[in-house]
Amino acid sequence: MWLIATLVVYFIARHIALKLRHPIFNPLLISLLVLMPMVIYSGNTYKEYFDQNKAINFMLGPAVIALAYPLYEQMHVIKRHWKTILLACLGASLLSMTLGTTFALLAGGDLQIAASVLPKSISTPFALGTAEHIGGIPAVTAALVVVAGLFGALIGYPLLNIMKIKSSLARGLSIGAVSHAIGTAKAAETHYQEGALSSLALVICGIMTAILAPFVFHVIEFFVNCSPISTCIK
Repeated sequence: MWLIATLVVYFIARHIALKLRHPIFNPLLISLLVLMPMVIYSGNTYKEYFDQNKAINFMLGPAVIALAYPLYEQMHVIKRHWKTILLACLGASLLSMTLGTTFALLAGGDLQIAASVLPKSISTPFALGTAEHIGGIPAVTAALVVVAGLFGALIGYPLLNIMKIKSSLARGLSIGAVSHAIGTAKAAETHYQEGALSSLALVICGIMTAILAPFVFHVIEFFVNCSPISTCIK
């Protein structure tokens, strides 16, 4: 039942999004706003909903792999700008991790919440494994990954337009670096090359974050546990 309901709601939401052409009418956002109350008020649990939608979840892997073809077509751009791409992804990964955890701690969260927030800007498989490895709560991370993706998909392009950034390389990398697959889907709808470069940033930032997250989190943990600074030095 939930598989059919999910597909019907999504295709209706996508039809609305294509008709209205406004960032706020994102198909995923509309689907969430419709399906979440349906699941809650039906008395079903998330696990029951997920179990009936395993076919959709399984297709996430092939869908990501399918992004390799448009990426292959942009190899000439990648070869020409590979240094810029790596530096941009490294900077985006470090900023996403440090800013997210800093805001979480300033808002009163503990280190476990900070660890859950740290990998929020990368795709779900990377994020869940990273959060679990550094002591975060995967369920919290999963929710934050969706929020980060939706946020990037909703305001990413309007913000880039306000800043008058027209480079396809810059636009694609910025969307993929901070809003993973959800943002990449929006980028692919907007511009073919930007979608390909966004998928590249998605993968590179995911790998970089997974590798650097333990180090970054230990540095943050060090400063949190050592107060005042003089105690750390001693």
